[in-house]
Amino acid sequence: MFTGIIEAVGTVCEVKPAGGGVRVTIDAGALDLAGVKSGDSIAVDGVCLTVVMPAAPRLVFEVSQETLNCTTGFALHARVNLEQSLRLADRLGGHLVSGHVDGVGAVARFEAVGDNRLLAVAAPREVAKYIARKGSVAVNGVSLTVNAVSGASFEVNLIPHTLQATNLNTLAGGARVNLEVDMLARYVERLSEASK
Repeated sequence: MFTGIIEAVGTVCEVKPAGGGVRVTIDAGALDLAGVKSGDSIAVDGVCLTVVMPAAPRLVFEVSQETLNCTTGFALHARVNLEQSLRLADRLGGHLVSGHVDGVGAVARFEAVGDNRLLAVAAPREVAKYIARKGSVAVNGVSLTVNAVSGASFEVNLIPHTLQATNLNTLAGGARVNLEVDMLARYVERLSEASK
């Protein structure tokens, strides 16, 4: 489990085919790797991945084809948001994020509003139904509050801190982003189906 509060931005420095998927090496940037070991979970742009080889300042992950099919993937030299998994004593500053991407959205607008940025994302219809105004959504692993919803599109406001601390400042129209909806919405739907 994660919170959607990004700890560092890293860089994909190597992508190699491996066992039907890829082996991805990431320079972890400022992420504190003290105590990180093989088997630990790290969210990379909102995708929960398992560390197979920690070699500070780099981390190596093996990524299945299924994960590649469900996400934006891992392009060489891409800047990626990084967050270590929650410990029981950690603060929950964002919202509960599983690292299981629900779908890939496309940036419809990314424009300045004073020092902030308005980010509008077109979500897949099967994902959009779970996104609600004033609810939470993770975009590339970043916990955000939804300001508006229109059909399958939603808008969020990015404050200067979020722009400085994440890779969302590099977005542009048409960019693909990993989306994870608030897991509570999925449980509510499942419960309502079961009661019919």
